[in-house]
Amino acid sequence: MTAFLDIDIGAAVTNWRTLADMSAGETSAVVKADAYGLGAAQLAPALAAAGCKTFFVAHLAEAVELRALLPQARILALNGLLPHAATDFVANGIIPVLGSLQEITLWRAEALEVGRALPAFLHLETGLNRLALPPREFEKLRMDPTLLEGITVDTVMTHLLAADTPKDERNRRQLQDFLAMAAAFPGAKRSIANSPGIFMGTAFHLDLIRPGAAIYGLNASPIQPRKMRQVARLSAPILQIRDVRLGETVGYGGSWTAERPSRIATVGVGYADGLHRALSNNGIAYFDDTPVPLVGRVSMDLTTFDVTDVPANTGDLLVLLDSRHGADELGQEAGTIGYEILTSLGRRYQRRYIGA
Repeated sequence: MTAFLDIDIGAAVTNWRTLADMSAGETSAVVKADAYGLGAAQLAPALAAAGCKTFFVAHLAEAVELRALLPQARILALNGLLPHAATDFVANGIIPVLGSLQEITLWRAEALEVGRALPAFLHLETGLNRLALPPREFEKLRMDPTLLEGITVDTVMTHLLAADTPKDERNRRQLQDFLAMAAAFPGAKRSIANSPGIFMGTAFHLDLIRPGAAIYGLNASPIQPRKMRQVARLSAPILQIRDVRLGETVGYGGSWTAERPSRIATVGVGYADGLHRALSNNGIAYFDDTPVPLVGRVSMDLTTFDVTDVPANTGDLLVLLDSRHGADELGQEAGTIGYEILTSLGRRYQRRYIGA
């Protein structure tokens, strides 16, 4: 018996609209990693129908797949431009996010090749030190604007390094530094806010916000109550219930020992399905309205729960993920974040899209 992953498209659209109502500028949608593991093919068209016009992915391959679904949308690849990839960007109408002089040179050469100006976003380094135009290269660009000939810089952007800790002073410093750098491109729009950045206030919204996690129901603001509707619900039928005597152990390594006669339910979900092994002996599921503890090690295909105190039977559902116990909470129990929980969800679930 398979487990069920229910994905509420209407909730994701509602979340996007909530975020759009918070900002006076444009609201895009980040749908990289298959819409954070929940299905870009189903969610992106629904967001487009709700009014979203700009979509971000990480890789060119993701962008090409998305283009087939959204022929009219503006699609950007965050990971930049590799050598020999420019032709594919142009052929599929994908806009690169340029983060180095080398990438700018490649895109400028492609513009010369096709005989027309090509649009781009320009990624400026303000402290994260990953993919963005470093200060020395920014100064070269500022001093020699001809380096951008043939390129229409639609938007300049940067990425916050500590938005998940809103009181961190580096957020304000990044915003100030970014605004000073963006002044070198007076005709370009500006973008800095990801999901947690949106909740730090309108000063961070600028011309374009880039929500991802918040669309999919994750709590993007740790200092505020959850505002987003839950999108994903994961449930699994009980495959078998085993009576375990006092002192007997459960699972690999015998890491859990029964301190009383117990009833142990096994479900067909494991770390191959995104239920992290770090949840071993630490986590819960729900039987109806009652939480039941995860006991023993999470294995590749199976996980065990103590259902001694509930009237569970074989075939009944245990709910591993829902509005009471979401990806954020599951992430905390696993020592990680909700982002990793969602993007780890495997392909063996029976996916059911609500509102499709």
